[in-house]
Amino acid sequence: MNEKRQFHRVGHDASAVLVHAANSWPCTVEDLSLKGGMVKLEEAWSVDPDLTYRLGIYLSEDVRIDMDVRLSHQQGMHAGFHCVSIDSDSVGQLKRLVELNLGDSALLERDMHALLSGGE
Repeated sequence: MNEKRQFHRVGHDASAVLVHAANSWPCTVEDLSLKGGMVKLEEAWSVDPDLTYRLGIYLSEDVRIDMDVRLSHQQGMHAGFHCVSIDSDSVGQLKRLVELNLGDSALLERDMHALLSGGE
């Protein structure tokens, strides 16, 4: 599976929340990429693959990444999501986070190219 992946993932343990309508579920980010991320749910529940959720990731008191996500896969309390929409402020924060963790601007540029060219 890793060989087919077009986006580098970076480990992170930020607090996060999944939101849909009036419901919210706390979770912890396990890793992020420019195209989505993996979270660990704080309680067991089946994420609906037909719904779009808002994932709010708290990097610090002042820095938050918000993206609209859909379920890619779920195994127990671990759920992988792909990003379907993200605002420009959040993409800037995510890009900086990935760049800092990769430590290689060439890898980030490859990921950005894949993202802009419609890579999955």
